[in-house]
Amino acid sequence: MAAHVTTPGTVEPKMWMGGIEPMKASYGKLMMWFFLISDTFTFSALLVAYGTQRFSFPSYVGDAANFTFSNMYWPIPEKVYEAVPFLHGISLPLVFVGIMTFILIASSVTMVLAVEAGHRMDRANVEKYMLWTILGGFTFLGCQAWEWAHFIHGTDSGTVMKVIENGTWVEKLVHGANLTENQYGPPAFADFFFFITGFHGTHVFSGVILNILIFFRSATGFYDKRGSYEMVEKVGLYWHFVDLVWVFVFTFFYLV
Repeated sequence: MAAHVTTPGTVEPKMWMGGIEPMKASYGKLMMWFFLISDTFTFSALLVAYGTQRFSFPSYVGDAANFTFSNMYWPIPEKVYEAVPFLHGISLPLVFVGIMTFILIASSVTMVLAVEAGHRMDRANVEKYMLWTILGGFTFLGCQAWEWAHFIHGTDSGTVMKVIENGTWVEKLVHGANLTENQYGPPAFADFFFFITGFHGTHVFSGVILNILIFFRSATGFYDKRGSYEMVEKVGLYWHFVDLVWVFVFTFFYLV
């Protein structure tokens, strides 16, 4: 193989030679990417663990219309997530979580518009779109809080489950779900639901706090004085990551 020779005093194109912006990315933006990559591994591990546990249990066999909750097999998602606020007793499978997903994706669009306005040094539009993004984040968190409350409370009738008490199997009427009992299926189903959606919700809440900080600094003219709105783009990367992760959580928990 021929040796690659570089003429002294010349710099190869598109190569980072140790400057302050490798690959034309600032230090802060590069560190955000490193953080997001590490967080990707965490979420991936959680979803892989969920998938492993999911397929270690048998699936329900039979007509979905005759499905009943049992801890002997994994539940059908459409039968678990069918409630909608203010429509008690009406079965609307996955409608509410679909609304939640739309809200989060819409907030990602407004974040894109805020970043674009920042590139133009348009302070008014940065503030406007950041407010919409914050509103979307709080709305999603409110929806998730309601879903958790309904999941914990359970259905009015409950489910008779076989549980172990004092070393023996007994039948017990179970309402809702917690970390030890689950009306909808095996306890592991509820455990993973609480942990993964809660972990993601914590990320959303953190993102909302960051967005509020960005809005405040923009409103006070901090970024105009600095001459750059790059911080909006950095936080935008985090917000888009949170939205993307939700797509995978939605797929694993609500569709599979």
